[in-house]
Amino acid sequence: MKNMTQLSDRLNRLAPSATLAMSQKSSEMKASGIDVINMSVGEPDFPTPDHIKKAAKKAIDDNFSTYSPVPGYMDLREAIVAKLKNENGLDYKVNEILVSNGAKQSVCNTVMALVNDGEEVIIPAPYWVSYPQMVKLAGGNPVIVEAGFEQNFKMTPEQLEAAITPKTKMLILCSPSNPTGSVYSKEELEGLAKVILRHDDLYILADEIYEHINYIGKHSSIAQIAGMKERAIIVNGVSKAYAMTGWRIGYIAAPEWIVKGCNKLQGQYTSGPCSISQKAAVEAYVASQECVEEMRKAFERRRNLIVELAKEIPGLDVNVPEGAFYLFPRCNSFFGKTDGTHTINNSTDFAMYLLEVGHVATVGGDAFGDPDCFRMSYATSDDNIREAMKRIKITLEQLK
Repeated sequence: MKNMTQLSDRLNRLAPSATLAMSQKSSEMKASGIDVINMSVGEPDFPTPDHIKKAAKKAIDDNFSTYSPVPGYMDLREAIVAKLKNENGLDYKVNEILVSNGAKQSVCNTVMALVNDGEEVIIPAPYWVSYPQMVKLAGGNPVIVEAGFEQNFKMTPEQLEAAITPKTKMLILCSPSNPTGSVYSKEELEGLAKVILRHDDLYILADEIYEHINYIGKHSSIAQIAGMKERAIIVNGVSKAYAMTGWRIGYIAAPEWIVKGCNKLQGQYTSGPCSISQKAAVEAYVASQECVEEMRKAFERRRNLIVELAKEIPGLDVNVPEGAFYLFPRCNSFFGKTDGTHTINNSTDFAMYLLEVGHVATVGGDAFGDPDCFRMSYATSDDNIREAMKRIKITLEQLK
């Protein structure tokens, strides 16, 4: 085998995905016969709703089996335009929509299309693990702004202003947030928008993939604020709201020149998304949204359950997430403690200890830019949540 140094510098700059690595390790333990509860992956545990699956089956029967247009089928882009109008009050044209192979590709398309070598992208921490890596892949420099537990994991306008330099090209903001579940209010977004509008050629990538998993009321998009639609690239998709993670359909809504750039890029390295998945996504958007609300209610019930149980564990500091399906407790009170065999030096050690001893898979906060916390996904059954929190409590009691 060739030495790793034979790989490109571009690739060697990247870190592997910590969430996928932890999920893989837990799967390996399960395969060996160990009963592991996996709370490491951000994936709804619900099946895709039946009416959406039926639409996919019909698409197969109707022979939608050829290459799709690079930006996505027209009927899907029209459905997304209607969704943005009806749900968000935003007026987009079809040529301002680009459908991709999941929201993850939508984010990467945008970063690759806009960021030049040496340009800076501001990313509040905690952040989704892939944001800084995508910026590095594009040759840009991630500028991390710490927005910790005390400020409910949300960046302030003052912090944003202080981070901007002549090299700043973009801000990436995720609301509702992965990994924290924090949700920016309309007023908080307005404060950030005022800063952005003071700086020419500064854009915001608004990752809104968890839009519908919101426990505090109607979702607010920064693109709704006067002057921001021209500066915003909205990223969204069907993965979380409709339990369609494996279907791989995401999109951007953005100024046409940005969409054209991303279309040019996508045309060279993936082409259009899966034809069958697109037809399923059309049905997801145009049919009744009752299934979305049913799942949201279930996630809210699980949020309440896991917060209650986590607060009963001595040593954990717990905030109340306002959206998504993650809990991001502070665990640094356990650093330096040991059970005689394992010593906890950081949140990665902490997560590995919970996996190896408690048989609960979580992810250390180091990967998300906050080394004092760890992430748990509560996109699992109530029974799994109860058992996982019981195991965590018993496991942590062994640390002295």
